[in-house]
Amino acid sequence: MTILEGWWAYVFIAIAGWLATDIWRWLGVLTGNRLREDSEALNWVRAVATALVAAVIAKLILYPTGVLEQSPLWLRLGSVVAGATAFFAARQKPAIGIATAIGVLAVGLYALGF
Repeated sequence: MTILEGWWAYVFIAIAGWLATDIWRWLGVLTGNRLREDSEALNWVRAVATALVAAVIAKLILYPTGVLEQSPLWLRLGSVVAGATAFFAARQKPAIGIATAIGVLAVGLYALGF
């Protein structure tokens, strides 16, 4: 069996994936252009997006998988605190906060022998 024999399945997956997501992206762009910056709808969208990010971060801290699962809870919490502190100290620059959290976690894992 060659790689090209099942090509139609990959094309189908690509088209179905594109249709399922791209339509909603375009509708979001068209609708979003009509919203005011201070509208209640946009405030709700921001709140939901923030809650989703917070939930993902909480899951990674409290119920990690993979290599992160081997790290102690205090190290995961400490890296988040260090990252948040760096984020606010650097005038809310996400790259600084993320890099600090990853750096603290990496140094901690190295020090613990992981």
